[in-house]
Amino acid sequence: MKPASRIQATIEILERDQNIRVPLDSCVGDYMRNRRYIGSKDRRDVAERVYEIARHHARINWWLDKNGVVATPRSRVMCWLALGGGADEKRLHDLFDGSDYAPDKLGDDEIAFVQKLAGQNIEHTDMDEDVLAECPPEYSEVLRKYFGEDFKQEMLAMMVPATLDVRANIFAMDRENVQNSLAKDGVETFSTPYSPWGLRCTEKAYLSKTKAMNKGWIEIQDEGSQLIAHVCDAKPSMQVLDYCAGGGGKTLALAAAMHRKGRVVAMDLDAKRLEKGRRRYKKAGLADIIEVRPLSDARHKKWLKRQKGTFDIVLTDVPCSGSGTWRRNPDMRWRNYGPNLDELVVVQAEILDKVAKAVKVGGKLVYATCSLLPAENEEQIEKFLSAHPEFEIQPLDEALGLGTPFMRLTPHRHKTDGFFAAVLTRKE
Repeated sequence: MKPASRIQATIEILERDQNIRVPLDSCVGDYMRNRRYIGSKDRRDVAERVYEIARHHARINWWLDKNGVVATPRSRVMCWLALGGGADEKRLHDLFDGSDYAPDKLGDDEIAFVQKLAGQNIEHTDMDEDVLAECPPEYSEVLRKYFGEDFKQEMLAMMVPATLDVRANIFAMDRENVQNSLAKDGVETFSTPYSPWGLRCTEKAYLSKTKAMNKGWIEIQDEGSQLIAHVCDAKPSMQVLDYCAGGGGKTLALAAAMHRKGRVVAMDLDAKRLEKGRRRYKKAGLADIIEVRPLSDARHKKWLKRQKGTFDIVLTDVPCSGSGTWRRNPDMRWRNYGPNLDELVVVQAEILDKVAKAVKVGGKLVYATCSLLPAENEEQIEKFLSAHPEFEIQPLDEALGLGTPFMRLTPHRHKTDGFFAAVLTRKE
């Protein structure tokens, strides 16, 4: 693709994102999937530009508002190229040249706008802190209260693209040997600082071509997600319920930690997503101890009601706002693709109430989210404990460096996505 065509592709993806209410990664994926003629370098260039524009949403809008320009995919791309991409007026004329597969030529108003941007930077001294921090107005008060003086640092850390982390399948191979195998395939990694199973790639890598991936020795998984499974402390021969299992990432981590001894029951409302996990379980050599029970089937709902005092560990990685994943899903700062916060808080409480009775005496109920918001985290635990005095908090070991009594991870402090986890034990 010529440079101008890459810009046109960027505009088309943003137009699709604006008109169809699906996550940005789906918009990018669908666009590329239907245009297989686009080369890998072109795909990477276009995708990176789309995400950079999404990450600078508030700042770009500030510049557009300041100059009385309507925010459209075209004007947003133009603004980003001038302020974030270092393109001068001549370069923009070259990119917006009206040729085949290129954006239309700049109009007079657009030329005037571009001239006003000359010599400027994406940041401006007149911007308030929320704009500089790319913080949605509805979350500003609560995040400022939670982070205090670290507010801006914490928010800016979510502007940095997420790292590429993998989890070693310790049932099949230990972390050191997995690291050596990846190195032989040209993928350099280093051990993650908190997860005993994690490896972080030093740069972008095509893991699908590695022996470690093809043999089931690794799974792509953010270190923070690994740590949710880690604080469960699953042991061989335990009975474990992963209630919101989804695609099975944490299910696999739990089963590997148990060295394929015991039982892990994976449940989720999304039967299709849950079913996709079977192939991963088999590839990892862990399918023998994993039961798949979709909650869309009435039989499995009835089965769960009978499981009183059955499980050593019940993990509930509940549906949430996803605010902890803003660095990899920047569009989620500004658009909600599912239930709102008030609805989510109700669902989370219902899930905790539903699975609490399945925990045996002395067993653990682990509640987790990928959220930064206290309403979905500490406040949810407080309400649950007031209604369930048979449970108490099991504080995390401070030596883990994950926080205590609860695990609280952020991109700024831990270089992971934002995660929360609370471990509760059922008393005698």
